[in-house]
Amino acid sequence: MALRALFILAMLAATGVAALPASAADPVSPTNIFAPDSTPAHSIYRLSVFELEVLGAIFVVVFSLLAYAVVRFRERNRQDESEPPQIYGSNQMELAWTVLPVLIVVVLFLSTAQVIHRVQDASPPNGTIEVTAVAHQFWWEYRYPQYGLVAANELHVPLSDPNHPTPTYIHLLSADVDHSFWVPRLAGKTDLIPNHPNNMWIDPHDIGLFLGQCAQYCGTQHAKMLLRVYVDKREDFDRWVHQQQQPAQSDASVAAGSALFISKACFACHAIRGTIAAGVAGPDLTHVMSRDTIASGAVPNTPENLRKWIRNPDTFKPGSKMPPQDLTDQDLDQIVSYLMTMR
Repeated sequence: MALRALFILAMLAATGVAALPASAADPVSPTNIFAPDSTPAHSIYRLSVFELEVLGAIFVVVFSLLAYAVVRFRERNRQDESEPPQIYGSNQMELAWTVLPVLIVVVLFLSTAQVIHRVQDASPPNGTIEVTAVAHQFWWEYRYPQYGLVAANELHVPLSDPNHPTPTYIHLLSADVDHSFWVPRLAGKTDLIPNHPNNMWIDPHDIGLFLGQCAQYCGTQHAKMLLRVYVDKREDFDRWVHQQQQPAQSDASVAAGSALFISKACFACHAIRGTIAAGVAGPDLTHVMSRDTIASGAVPNTPENLRKWIRNPDTFKPGSKMPPQDLTDQDLDQIVSYLMTMR
């Protein structure tokens, strides 16, 4: 394994891929494509290593032949201007450089087709979790039809036991333009195209936070349309589901903020279950304070950041679809206090 790892690193260095920041080479990096943590990602990783080995072998053979030719047939006598012996055609050489590349291409084609079939045509077993991911400019909506809940920007899935897999199948939709769902350590990149549903699946083998990115340019804030996938133990996932299923809790102490949320027409874009707010243009805010980030992973979810985001979203995401709000400091304090109860 050590020799194989050294060989892969040598090939990456030869092709320039190794010139990455230190975090990319860190095996615990949440976006390290060479540290797969899900069956689809493992399949893609093994295919990439196999292809790197084939290409590395070709590189070594070709470079060795070139080095041999340079050394063996270098000019030794500058006084000798006679033409070297000429050889016109070689059936053996013609056959070799035609048949060998064809065989290499066939092997690579069959290996790739096998992985594509294994990943894309896998049948969901019993216990599969189903999620519908809807991409918006510039945030993610996650629907859990089995549980009757909707979340935003942070996808929670249960840990999958390799001995008894419980994968998560993700149905991919787009609400506007082309997007792409890519969490490198969990699966390959899959596009979300308007009016053309796609599907993918993951079965994470370790708990933790896995980061990803919309990998298809979708507008001005494409770079800040981040993916956060939380892999929880089954009991923790069930606890999260139960908490997310609860409607918003009424709190008399923030009644003024609740009234402002309605009077300022925030409900036209956002939903809060248990109230009249049922908008779908923006994220569901029923449990907004249970999330670690706001603005699709752009900034930590703190009262101060939430305040800045509501007043003027361009502070964090210039070009965001959410319009700035003309609120007094008192109104803003009351709305933030109200949202702080959404846990």
